[in-house]
Amino acid sequence: MTESTFTDAELRERLSADQYTVTQESGTERAFTGEHWDCHDDGTYRCVVCDAALFSSETKFESGSGWPSFFDTVGQDVVTIETDTSHGMVREEAVCTACGAHLGHRFPDGPAPTGARYCMNSASLRLDREASEG
Repeated sequence: MTESTFTDAELRERLSADQYTVTQESGTERAFTGEHWDCHDDGTYRCVVCDAALFSSETKFESGSGWPSFFDTVGQDVVTIETDTSHGMVREEAVCTACGAHLGHRFPDGPAPTGARYCMNSASLRLDREASEG
């Protein structure tokens, strides 16, 4: 994983408070409150920190969790999975491979063909409606 080349001051200036908390401090937005949880627009979801393409609207699905959920990424190495042992749980943390931003978590209860549910924070994503990869 490549760590962010942005300074903390740059990120604090460029990102909203929610985006900073989620991506830099591994925060989580409240369920059913994020911009993308109920979005059905076509496009590519990109990292708000470095603009790397991460997910396609073609792999987005309704999980009922209150967060945008995807069953696959746009490429094999765009999201890195790390072990998260916070809050007394062991979970798979999803981070942007390009910059190390926290995105959310991956769970093994998604639909076919992957069986994965990438449960992402809206605050970590920007929807590029002009492009669709996948």
